[in-house]
Amino acid sequence: QVQLVESGGGLVQAGGSLRLSCAASGRTSSTYYMGWFRQAPGKEREFVTAISWSGMVLYADSVKGRFTASTNYAKNTVYLQMNSLKPEDTAVYYCAAPDGRDTLSTRGNDYSYWGQGTQVTVSS
Repeated sequence: QVQLVESGGGLVQAGGSLRLSCAASGRTSSTYYMGWFRQAPGKEREFVTAISWSGMVLYADSVKGRFTASTNYAKNTVYLQMNSLKPEDTAVYYCAAPDGRDTLSTRGNDYSYWGQGTQVTVSS
């Protein structure tokens, strides 16, 4: 089992920045990469980014150039730096990890472990 704990959400004005963190614990040796997803009220969960511990990254088109994922392997932690935030970025952000899969994926079904989520609210 892998446990994931997100932190860093909050309320910010449009154009502002936030940094999310996700700390992994437990059987992290089988976790080759981590992902971030988000879900806005009344909408389906959507992919934001996936990053491997070696630094390979995928981004959703909607966040390219504004969001940056990074890792700290020693701390088993991934980060999501979110700049130039827009009201449409408002959502609950979830950290997720696969179980043994080593190819970055944008599909939520490819992730076995999920954090509790952290709320990000961007006011206009």
